[in-house]
Amino acid sequence: MNFSFKKILPHVLIIIGFVAASLLYFNPVLKGKQIFQSDIMQYTGMAKQQNDFRAKTGTETYWTNSAFGGMPTYLLGAKYPHNYIKKLDLSLRFLPRPADYLFLYFIGFYILLLVLKVDYKLAALGALAFGFSTYLIIILGVGHNSKAHAIAYMPLVLSGILLTFKRKYIAGFLLTTIAMALEIVANHFQMTYYLMLLVIVLGVAYLIDAYKKKEMPHFFKSVVVLLVAVVLSIGLNATNILATKEYVKESTRGKSELTINPDGSPKAVTSGLDKDYITEYSYGILESFNLFIPRFMGGGSYENIGKDSKTYDAFISLGATPIQAINETKHAPTYWGKQPIVEAPAYVGAVILFLFVLGLFLVKGRLKWWLLGGTIMALLLSYGKNIGFLTDFFIDYFPLYNKFRAVSSIQVILELCIPILGIFGLVKLFSDSETEENKLNALKYTTLITAGLSLVFLLFKGSLFDFVGIRDGQYIQAYGQNFIDAIKDDRKAIFTSDTIRTLVLVLLSAGLIWMFLKKKLTQNLVIVAFAVLIVFDLVAVDRRYVNNDDFVSAIQVQKPYQATAADLEILKDKSYYRVFDLTTANTRPSYFHNSLNGYHAAKMKRYNELFDFYISKNHMGVLNMLNTKYIIAQAEDGQSQVFNNPEANGNAWFIKHLKVVENANAEIKALDTLDTKRVAVIDSQWRKENKSFTLDSLTSIKLTSYKPNYLQYQSNNSNDGFAVFSENYYGQGWQAYIDGVEAAHIRVNYVLRGMEIPAGNHTIEFKFEPQIIKTGSGIALGSTIIVVLLIIGGLFYEFKRSRK
Repeated sequence: MNFSFKKILPHVLIIIGFVAASLLYFNPVLKGKQIFQSDIMQYTGMAKQQNDFRAKTGTETYWTNSAFGGMPTYLLGAKYPHNYIKKLDLSLRFLPRPADYLFLYFIGFYILLLVLKVDYKLAALGALAFGFSTYLIIILGVGHNSKAHAIAYMPLVLSGILLTFKRKYIAGFLLTTIAMALEIVANHFQMTYYLMLLVIVLGVAYLIDAYKKKEMPHFFKSVVVLLVAVVLSIGLNATNILATKEYVKESTRGKSELTINPDGSPKAVTSGLDKDYITEYSYGILESFNLFIPRFMGGGSYENIGKDSKTYDAFISLGATPIQAINETKHAPTYWGKQPIVEAPAYVGAVILFLFVLGLFLVKGRLKWWLLGGTIMALLLSYGKNIGFLTDFFIDYFPLYNKFRAVSSIQVILELCIPILGIFGLVKLFSDSETEENKLNALKYTTLITAGLSLVFLLFKGSLFDFVGIRDGQYIQAYGQNFIDAIKDDRKAIFTSDTIRTLVLVLLSAGLIWMFLKKKLTQNLVIVAFAVLIVFDLVAVDRRYVNNDDFVSAIQVQKPYQATAADLEILKDKSYYRVFDLTTANTRPSYFHNSLNGYHAAKMKRYNELFDFYISKNHMGVLNMLNTKYIIAQAEDGQSQVFNNPEANGNAWFIKHLKVVENANAEIKALDTLDTKRVAVIDSQWRKENKSFTLDSLTSIKLTSYKPNYLQYQSNNSNDGFAVFSENYYGQGWQAYIDGVEAAHIRVNYVLRGMEIPAGNHTIEFKFEPQIIKTGSGIALGSTIIVVLLIIGGLFYEFKRSRK
């Protein structure tokens, strides 16, 4: 018993250390503060209606009317029945946010290195290098929580896969099942997809190795075990996956039926996102050195460079007061790369990159090749349009690659691979399997490469780089040439200081290894010294971008928006209507109203197209059919002003004519001149012939009850009629009923619902009853039972085997 305790004690202490490090970095959480994350503020506005509904009723709505005229909540934090893997995830994230994600970074990577048989001290060192990697901290600062969530579980998934290939089939199967299920529950399919690409590289390396060693049966047995594990992990997340798969087809990630742009020009029809949109954030080839030198390209789009800068002097010369100049230099445009916006450099660390290069010389075999292969793959694909032929190939031929944007984010894979190989460089350094001569040669070559590169940049920066940013022309027009010359001088100064910083860290790292090889330092002292260097290196850069200043009182995060005078005026109206706010690009309108505004990466495709064609141009006919009763615009005095729109069509109305057009192009174009109160337009795929209806002065249809997922109307018509409802059509969940009997409804006016209603007085209901939720939750429950039984069986088998 004592032996077992001694064996586990170091791991317990390290886990406690990870908890302490996570809380120390984000120490304001200990005072009850929360980090202000811009993307989470946007999410809070989008999700308020569904969260309020859940708090009031204890049930899920699965539909919100607070954004984009109405959309499913599947990608807005919906909670599903029998989602037990989510409960496990919440248990693992027991620390306050965002310390919980940092802890997951640490513990996942630590387990991965332990699975790779790395000593626990080096495993802890590697976990610190991974967890404090600048990009992984930056995404927590801006609120990319689901991305961070998915990245944190990547090492656990790899751990399960590697255990399986190590012939520990039961442990590998169970860990892969749970880890992959946790990866999926993070709900960032782009990161999961990138992990799949790395697993393919790993699989190829193991396949080649198995072929050489004549171990093909073991390889394919492992693959089968892993495939079963993945199937079960998908089953545990069935509801989320099925709902997302269904919605993606109707979102901007799905195929459009339009072949024209809003200006009438031809539009390329794709089954995914537009290529320009996919590659908008393409990593510059030269920016690769940001991984090694933090502000090689100037850092983030805007940096705080302070009073001791040429930019400060330039503002003073332009007539600014000292206080004004200081404020301006807090967001100086120092970035001179080609991306539209950069929050911060994707810095991996000079020290860990030094160890990575050392690992390239010392580490042999399949481990080195899948790590190096994954690093190169991620780097090349992150270049996007800068290596167009490769990116175009993946977009055109690689399944699902065209569903994701911001290709630069694939660099998370190299940020995972580099620390692993770097730590294995130290493993080999401490190992007796390598000769002293090989170790000294590896140190020599590594130092020459890394220090030499830094020296070249220092000595020849003026000849190699122009330090010109993509927006410099705009600054010249606004402030003059002298201003941009000052900015360029500051860019050079930043470049120089950070390059010297990297050179010093490289030389210190080389000195530590040299002293170890000369027996002047023990292994443990070297590990401690590298821990200090790595933490200093990364945390010092991280704190430039994510620090205590980003934390605010909890109430500011939980209630990020305050109602304006315009909002308060509109909220006096308790009827059901929509609001279009022209004064903001954030989700404040969604926080307070049923809005046409919103913020989401996967909007309803047809609504987004309608927005581009008409809503963005304030087309009143389209705004009327969406029941836009209030418009918020900026008055001459700069204040928000409410404009009441008396011409809004209302919640529903009977029409006189149903006009059939041949395709989606004709349908959306017809809306430009359509009298939406009297005529509805419909694609020929729904109906083949025009039809007219008789209306009289007593014909009416009124909304009598409303919830986000339920609408009830009362109709009165002495003739058979056709009603249009000012609600987004979504056929995969909304069911229509007339007097309690299910009835068909169709899509009209490109985005709205319409249905024929027989003569007489009737009750019409729309209920959001997505069958996919029922199907998915049943699969999730069954998968959970299977996994629990397998875990019990696996533990029993291992217990019996250990007894023998």
